[in-house]
Amino acid sequence: MLLNRRIIVGICGGIASYKAVDLVSKLQQAGAIVDVIMTEHAEEFVRPLTFATMSHRRVYSDLWEASGEAAETHIKLAEEAELLVIVPTTANTIAKLAYGLTDSMLTAVALATKAPLLLAPAMHTNMYTHPATQANLATLRERGAFIVEPEVGRLASGEIGIGRFPETTTLLGAIQQVLGRKGDLAGRRVIVTAGGTQEPIDPVRYIGNRSSGKMGYNLAIEARDRGAHVILISGPVALPAPYGVELHQVETALQMRDIVYALITDADALIMSAAVADFRPAQAATQKIKKTDNKVAGQHEKGELSIHLVPNPDILAELAGLLADGGHAGAQHDGISSPQLKRRLIRVGFAAETEHLIEHGRAKLQKKQLDMLVANDVSRSDSGFGTDTNKVLIFHANGDMEDLPVMPKTGVAAAIWDRVVPLLG
Repeated sequence: MLLNRRIIVGICGGIASYKAVDLVSKLQQAGAIVDVIMTEHAEEFVRPLTFATMSHRRVYSDLWEASGEAAETHIKLAEEAELLVIVPTTANTIAKLAYGLTDSMLTAVALATKAPLLLAPAMHTNMYTHPATQANLATLRERGAFIVEPEVGRLASGEIGIGRFPETTTLLGAIQQVLGRKGDLAGRRVIVTAGGTQEPIDPVRYIGNRSSGKMGYNLAIEARDRGAHVILISGPVALPAPYGVELHQVETALQMRDIVYALITDADALIMSAAVADFRPAQAATQKIKKTDNKVAGQHEKGELSIHLVPNPDILAELAGLLADGGHAGAQHDGISSPQLKRRLIRVGFAAETEHLIEHGRAKLQKKQLDMLVANDVSRSDSGFGTDTNKVLIFHANGDMEDLPVMPKTGVAAAIWDRVVPLLG
């Protein structure tokens, strides 16, 4: 995504400028061609040598140097840039950008470039919330600038409030989203489910599985970076929310089914990568079950406990039944009304297996009437729950099967969307 992309990173004179060193480093590591432009006051906080070392390129700052080369350089930088990122964006620079002032190399490039502008304001809370700053940001938004809102946290002053510089992962997500906004999923609305579900036994215990959510989150990020509006429906996971993705968090299979049906009405594609629990307790206890409490239904005098399980809905199979008549009003399946789809919905399922991968994969594809099914053997050490790599088979509705090599889950996500895009027409 970032390989060979030409990105200018402007550094303003704020205390958070030292945090931008990590951003420049991460961009360079990802293969981007990074040119750093520093304001005069930024050099009071971080030396240009630091950014030159991280970017492996010359750092620019002086618009008024004696040779006059800067006059030509700032136009060349402006024309070659695919994105101008200014971090941290101070209130002073925000005001200059809003009024089109060009008293530095950075502001001159900003006025000369046609590349999208991405700003990450960072300052004291009172400065950020001041009407002048907010009015200037509104002006820049109207002109098409992308604003990464500052975070709430401890500021340089020691106070807690809004104005904290965003984390590097947030900025990288914003950069990738802006660069990919015209990708092959631009204008598409897609839904991805991720993680496992937790079916409560009592207020402190649940039935679940080992799903980490990594595959689903990578699918959501890949779709975002291709220009899609992404809705991520996630079970409980230990992963940060991806920037620029509409996140809905659920716990149980029934909650996941309800929100999927509520949101697919105008979706173009649904990828169900979540590991939904197959069963749930028929009734969850309202209080914590004690070892010695034989008054609880299913608990024996010896301390044994029996839990009566009932099947959870198979969301994709149920949806296939609902859509069997084309999703017309009044269609029902097991008492559930059909969602009214505005367009054809591409449906992709996942199958986590430990044996007979091909047989089970083909059977699930047919049973759920899917456009595509992705199957993996979760008993492998390099595939499945918790790993950063995956080894998958892809089954297509026309009967074809692809055997992909072991690759990072980021690569698997890209491969899946590569195959979904043609189905969207």
